[in-house]
Parts: sequence; C-alpha cells; structure tokens
Amino acid sequence: MKLKLDIHPDIVAIMKAEVAAGERAVSAAMREAGTGLKTAWRTQIAGAGLGQRLANSIRSEQYPKSRPSLNAAALVWSKAPVIVGAHETGPLIRSKDGFWLAIPTAAAGKSLRGGRITPGEWERRTGLRLRFIYRRSGPSLLVAEGRLDTKGRAVASRAKSGRGKVTAPIFLLVPQVKLPKRLDLDRDATRALDSVPGLIVANWVEERF
Repeated sequence: MKLKLDIHPDIVAIMKAEVAAGERAVSAAMREAGTGLKTAWRTQIAGAGLGQRLANSIRSEQYPKSRPSLNAAALVWSKAPVIVGAHETGPLIRSKDGFWLAIPTAAAGKSLRGGRITPGEWERRTGLRLRFIYRRSGPSLLVAEGRLDTKGRAVASRAKSGRGKVTAPIFLLVPQVKLPKRLDLDRDATRALDSVPGLIVANWVEERF
C-alpha cells in the first residue's frame, strides 16, 4: 500500500514567507553590521589623528548586491591597506639601503608631491646643500646654511653680509624607527561580528510584524 502525503498549500505559503523573511533579515543584518564596522573604523582612524582622508579610505560592500539571501555577507576594507596596517601593527621601519632614515624637521617644509620631503628633493627645491653632522648621542643631522622664513622653513639667503643666516637642522638621521601602534581594528571587527545574531533576530521579528 502506498500513501501519498501532501503539505497543505497554506503551510507551503507560510514556509516560503518565512524563508523570504529570513533572507531579508540576514541581508539587512549584514548590511547594518558592515556599515557599522565601516563607521567604527573611520571614527577610530580619525580619532587617532591620522586624518579624515585616511579614514575615508575605509569602504564597505554587501553581497549579493541584487537580491536578499540567507548567505549574505559584508566586506569592509581599506583602499590604503599598507598605511592602515602599519598603524595597526606598529612595525619597526628601517632604511631600504641599510643606512639612515631621514626624518624632516619643521625647517624642511613639505614635499610638493605629498608625504614627507626627501633630502634630494629639498636640495633641488631650495638650491642649498645639506651637510652631515654626526652625533654620538641622539640622532645625527643634515643641516643647511640659510635663513628661516616666516613659517620657520629654511631658505637661501640673499644677504651678502650673512645677516640673518643660520645653520638649521633640516633632517634628523636615525638607523630605524618604531611606528607606534595607534589602531585596534580587530576590536571593532569582533564587536561587529558578535552583533550579527542579534541583528538577524531583530530584523526577522520586524519582518513578521
């Protein structure tokens, strides 16, 4: 004897509705978690004094993009991963050629290409020559003979008498530097991950009522 059992159409409709509600709830939860993590990372980077431009390098995306899914996921990343990663891990930085790291002082000014100015760029821009001064204790120096402008930057002196001419430290020379750890992105990522179950439940309940 064969017995055929059919699920009542109303039950099938309820099950389909629940699955659809679950898909929307999971997708909404992942969207909220991803957006929340992006905001938390941007806030942390800006709060660490690393600038709004670096903070805005944090982006988020949800998958799939076109439809809700029980397998929805969110991706949060930085468009400047090397810089952000360095401030998160606090690495020890050494010169590529094994010599000195040149750290510009206020008298060096800023690079025209963005970032820190190099000794070579400084000499080309100012027309002044840098002179090496070794110090047994503390960092050695690259200095230049010139005058200081109103912003405290060293520039060439046109005075024949040498009036106002100073010997200004332009770069500090160190063999290595330890970048301080200023970010803890894992902390915010863990909080975002822990919030997902509650967000799914909250969005699922909202779908039903």
